[in-house]
Amino acid sequence: MPKRIFFTVGEVSGDNHAAGAIAALKRLDPSLQIDAVGGPAMAEAGATIHTETTKRAAMTWHGIKRIGEIRRIEKWLVDRYRSPERPDLHVCVDSSGFNLRFARMAKRAGVPTLYYVAPQLWASREGRIRQVRESVDRLACIFPFEEKWFRDRGVNATFVGHPLFDHLPPNRFDRISHLRYPDRAPVIGVVAGSRRSEVKANFPPLLDAMKLIAAAHPTARFLLPTTPAGQELIGSDEYAAELDVLDCTIQQDAFDELIPQCDLVLCKSGTSTVHVAAYAVPMIVVYRINMLLWKAAGQFLIKTPKIAMVNILAGNTDLVPEIIPWNGDPQLVADQALKMLAEPEGLADMRLKLRELIRPIEAPGASENVARMALQMLG
Repeated sequence: MPKRIFFTVGEVSGDNHAAGAIAALKRLDPSLQIDAVGGPAMAEAGATIHTETTKRAAMTWHGIKRIGEIRRIEKWLVDRYRSPERPDLHVCVDSSGFNLRFARMAKRAGVPTLYYVAPQLWASREGRIRQVRESVDRLACIFPFEEKWFRDRGVNATFVGHPLFDHLPPNRFDRISHLRYPDRAPVIGVVAGSRRSEVKANFPPLLDAMKLIAAAHPTARFLLPTTPAGQELIGSDEYAAELDVLDCTIQQDAFDELIPQCDLVLCKSGTSTVHVAAYAVPMIVVYRINMLLWKAAGQFLIKTPKIAMVNILAGNTDLVPEIIPWNGDPQLVADQALKMLAEPEGLADMRLKLRELIRPIEAPGASENVARMALQMLG
């Protein structure tokens, strides 16, 4: 009888990471039966999707709206664990608020659990480490420093590599234009997020920042790679009139095509900062949050001096400017962008530093490493 693996994924980036691992598992053992709650990338890789979970992904207080969805999945999984289709391994991917509950359920049901993309407890909510230690049999980390951090706290953690580098185009630096600002008009990328809630919060003030930059640089071009969720908003009639007055390209699923052309990117904090850094493109990192919420709780939950991942990887230094928390003031972003454009030599220096930052994590192989780990757990 073929072995069964069940994946739980709660958002777009997890869907992509899980898809790489599923494709590797299918290459290594085509007989595997892989079921999941997740998204279209996982389905394309060969998983049977029982519930689509990526379109409603959200963070912070928006996540409260998902409680009903999570409870429905929990009830369904309890029945699944008791059925002849009970999985031999449960793989949680990213989204700790979504997945730690499922890891605990699997543990109680006696199903071994592999967690891929470690919860960033080193940054906030370290109190959840006990739950990870008790519920997760093996933890696959995507940043080198995480392995020691979790092992020091009793978790069986292994650095497997970053899945982003499994999917980047070969010879990716060939995509970068040799002609750069100031030898041509500035090209500004805008990455407002992958989730609908992020784009809804970040894009309107970023659009205002774009207009302020264009007022100072009338020949500036703006490139906006979008996800399907982001395209629904950014490509809607709501913003058409404002975007029409700018030299603007909006393209879905075109990150690796558009970002290498940029001189500077206005980037939402998260995985996307590492993706931009993979092309050594300078950036300003923002994350919009309710300032009352930040003052009441956020500033006490965050334990790292810096929040942007590229700055954390750089030893919690200001490798790139981060405006976090951001109250949505477009002038703050525009002023920082104009300052950077006024100092082309600073942009060149940042490109070199970003290139060096990425070297230790840019080797591909994360998806296959996780797949082999899963097969070891299956026995």
